Amino acid sequence: MMKYVLLIFSFFLISAGAQAQKTKKLFNGKDLTGWTIHGTEKWYVEKGYLICESGPKKEYGYLSTNKNYKNFIMEYDFKLEANGNSGVFIRSNIDGTKISGWQVEVAPPGNGTGGIYESYGRGWLTKPTAEEESGLSPDGWNKGKIEVNNDEITTWLNGKQISHLKDAKIGAGNGFIALQIHSGGGIKVRWKNIKIKELN
Repeated sequence: MMKYVLLIFSFFLISAGAQAQKTKKLFNGKDLTGWTIHGTEKWYVEKGYLICESGPKKEYGYLSTNKNYKNFIMEYDFKLEANGNSGVFIRSNIDGTKISGWQVEVAPPGNGTGGIYESYGRGWLTKPTAEEESGLSPDGWNKGKIEVNNDEITTWLNGKQISHLKDAKIGAGNGFIALQIHSGGGIKVRWKNIKIKELN
């Protein structure tokens, strides 16, 4: 009887541990461990925040995860400190600073935050209207969320669903997650609470 009870207890402990491991931090709040910088733009950690900032060359820059992610739910907080034209790429690959993949837009009001853009491909696949992205704070913290599951991608901004897309090309995609800094200079975005839960 005791062995049976211990077996059940062990099963619950293992199950609880597996559940706890499903959500993890992508950014540790201390340094860029687990990430790779692409390009000459600035990526650094300051007071627990991950910051991207234009460098002197004012080119595109990316910070990619060292691991590929296929199906997942990702959450992140961002603050547009200066002309925050940025984004989160999913299932992506890169050659120098030429990235192939799909971007969930992060940008100032009126520029499609939460929309889905195919880089070097079909362009905008979904682009929210000004009304749809009206919940975006231009100078405060915002919460983004992305769910990617097989050929479906859904995005949220501050708890409101912005985009939902079912697309065979995205479904066939594989690659890393990356944060972007747009070309042109004068850009600064602050990030925190970057978390991911992998899906089966």
